[in-house]
Amino acid sequence: MDTEHTEGTEEFLLPRSRTANERLHALIPGGAHTYAKGDDQYPENLAPVISHGHGAHVWDVDGNRYIEYGSGLRSVSLGHAHPRVIEAVRRELDRGSNFVRPSIVEVEAAERFLATVPTAEMVKFAKNGSDATTAAVRLARAATGRPRVALCADHPFFSVDDWFIGTTPMSAGIPAATNELTVAFPYGDLAATEELLTRYQDEVACLILEPATHTEPPPGYLAGLRELADRHGCVLIFDEMITGFRWSEAGAQGLYGVVPDLSTFGKALGNGFAVSALAGRRDLMELGGLRHSGDRVFLLSTTHGAETHSLAAAMAVQSTYVEEGVTARLHSLGERLAAGVRDAAAGMGVGDHLVVRGRPSNLVFATLDEDGQPSQQYRTLFLRRLLAGGVLAPSFVVSSALDDADIDHTVDVVAQACAVYRKALDAADPTPWLAGRPVKPVFRRLA
Repeated sequence: MDTEHTEGTEEFLLPRSRTANERLHALIPGGAHTYAKGDDQYPENLAPVISHGHGAHVWDVDGNRYIEYGSGLRSVSLGHAHPRVIEAVRRELDRGSNFVRPSIVEVEAAERFLATVPTAEMVKFAKNGSDATTAAVRLARAATGRPRVALCADHPFFSVDDWFIGTTPMSAGIPAATNELTVAFPYGDLAATEELLTRYQDEVACLILEPATHTEPPPGYLAGLRELADRHGCVLIFDEMITGFRWSEAGAQGLYGVVPDLSTFGKALGNGFAVSALAGRRDLMELGGLRHSGDRVFLLSTTHGAETHSLAAAMAVQSTYVEEGVTARLHSLGERLAAGVRDAAAGMGVGDHLVVRGRPSNLVFATLDEDGQPSQQYRTLFLRRLLAGGVLAPSFVVSSALDDADIDHTVDVVAQACAVYRKALDAADPTPWLAGRPVKPVFRRLA
């Protein structure tokens, strides 16, 4: 039986989750395998440890059920234990998962991917997004003979590897010489990007960015980047970890009609199973292969990159998206949720402080203080009320498993949270409603 969530957060306690978090921290640095899942991202003593999930719902070890948003950091876009995906995985489990030579599943998965993303000519699979994006950067450097990487400064994450992490506040352990080889350009500003490419003339190997995020690309922007990359002889890389499938089955490149040289996919590709992809032009990708006479590029070589059940999951995900119109459903659910949250916030007089942003299939929210500035304290207050109402929402990113009742309940809980938000704004001090330290940003220098 699910326990009932109380209206007041003071009575909403998670004793088993709290004990489990202590065990996690004792054995695992950070208490989680992804910093974004850390308990520092949640109100103090209110970081649920998950027991299991089904569809759009998860249960914690204390027995509480939640409507879940941002499932698996956007990876579980079809909902947990999706029947088509699980059936495809089960078919492969009894057939073996890894062999000393390629499985026929590998070519079938490649054919399926390239049919879904026809702007690419070759694909190589891996297990996580960082490996794929770093492989793309390495390929660009090899193809151009240039050392520098130009990344979009307005996008929060590209890779765990040194070329990116060295640009963040968590750069401990990364040599300064490595950091100097990464430069940044602002999203949406072609003039600034051209100035950067001119300043580092013939030094920039690639431009890497998410083609879209919480705002739509300005008209002509992606096409302008394509032209700049061509004119300056660098490789254009789209990081489609988030936009892949959520923007269209073929990613943002399929929606906006601008073809990058290389692109990387992950997250939604496996609906929670570990699979990512590097895709792109044949002449570039083949530099990591055997059918050329140039210097060999150590592109991607992963023991578990072609695990059969993960590739089967990816094929099932792609079939489900195409056959069931999942992207359109994500947009419809997101539009309903965004409208409801905005109405609830406006009705409680906090419409200028709780702000929903992004494409409907990829909604996030900002919590702003009395002066309209982003506030971790108000985020903490808001998250506490959501959790007490049975909504686990570090973002408002939807899965297709949500239904209208889930959205309606979420909006009701948001309205209750906004009533408290209004009280805190009137007091010009959210502290009495925090019951502990505020949540913290992922990227910070000190723990």
